[in-house]
Amino acid sequence: MHELGRALARLLRPGDLVVLTGDLGAGKTTLTQGVGDGLGVRGPVTSPTFVISRVHPSLVGGPALVHVDAYRLGSAGEVDDLDLDTSLEEAVTVVEWGAGLVEQLAADRLEVQLERPSTEADGEGRRVVLRGVGARWEGVELPAP
Repeated sequence: MHELGRALARLLRPGDLVVLTGDLGAGKTTLTQGVGDGLGVRGPVTSPTFVISRVHPSLVGGPALVHVDAYRLGSAGEVDDLDLDTSLEEAVTVVEWGAGLVEQLAADRLEVQLERPSTEADGEGRRVVLRGVGARWEGVELPAP
């Protein structure tokens, strides 16, 4: 997941919204840590579950990483209260548990669905589905998960 995050970071630019979906332990935070490493932001990148949102400024002159955990949010109105749209244009915004809550923030977004194996027999790997939504992602070659 970390390496996939680093690979995604090479494609991300200011204004990008990434929406992560998956069960607990599926790798959402680990993927975001890889994005943070790839963007060269101040860390450590940890789950913002209790603070809801963290901003990690760039250490290399690139975009900041805004890392949001929407798990405790119950509505798009609560997302609106975070004022994410004020930093959306100049930062890369990654939202864990954001499906159904943050789509109104941007017409273009990258959706990442993470699934853990259902049984031990299925192994340690993850199933990852990447889907670009909107004109920003047309023609962008997404990394193989």
